[in-house]
Amino acid sequence: MDRVEHMTRADLECVLGWAADEGWNPGLDDAEAFLAADPEGFFLKRVGGAPAAAVSVVNHSDDYAFLGLYICAPAFRGMGHGLDVWNAGLAHAGGRTVGLDGVPAQQQNYVRSGFVRAGRTIRYEGRVNGRDAANLRPMRASDIPAILALDAAQTGTRRDRYLSAWLTATSTRQGLVIERNGAIAACGTVRACRAGAKIGPFMALRAGDASDLMAGLARIIGRAQLFIDVPDSCHDFHDLLAGRGFAPVFETARMYRGPAPATAYAPFHGVATLELG
Repeated sequence: MDRVEHMTRADLECVLGWAADEGWNPGLDDAEAFLAADPEGFFLKRVGGAPAAAVSVVNHSDDYAFLGLYICAPAFRGMGHGLDVWNAGLAHAGGRTVGLDGVPAQQQNYVRSGFVRAGRTIRYEGRVNGRDAANLRPMRASDIPAILALDAAQTGTRRDRYLSAWLTATSTRQGLVIERNGAIAACGTVRACRAGAKIGPFMALRAGDASDLMAGLARIIGRAQLFIDVPDSCHDFHDLLAGRGFAPVFETARMYRGPAPATAYAPFHGVATLELG
């Protein structure tokens, strides 16, 4: 029987495998933190018992949701199965503003569904020689409330469940902070991926802190090849990355259905994930 249902952990691992096959390069340990954000926000359509299409629409707060992982298994494309999970996901969001990072091929479809472009997110790839610095220390559980507040001030919304899980260290995902005058001045998380590692979220006010933080994250993850997704408004970060040999390899359009959050990104800001914002 064909049906749309909530994903299990095993279902999500399957869908992340589809994403890997499409070159999206997910992390090695994303599923648990994704589900912690909103266990009811991951939808899968089965056709004759086989997984066919998927989407996530995670309700981060009472007024904001984020759409991602919109993907169909190759054998089931062009049959309308994607629309079924799309509709289920948006129904889950209710009256919330919904954000997404749309690939160029799909942006006009999103416009027809009421989404409005608000900017770009540019993915950079480059290599960093890992090194330690005296001003770096591991991220602690006690840091998370302050980081949640910093994130909310920059993204314009609370994402406490998601980031509380994401910022908790695992064997493949770790974080560092720079503390100055008793407050967090910069922080970042890095996770091992199918290829290299991705940095995000990432927040720094100073170029020197951003450079130290990136080098420290490269050292602790043990992978020199790094990817980071940067909003187009963060001109200082684009300049810093270009100056260190990073190259843009991919971009998406940040789009919203409903009132866009009031963002105020730090000069050096990296998106946590394109799947959950």
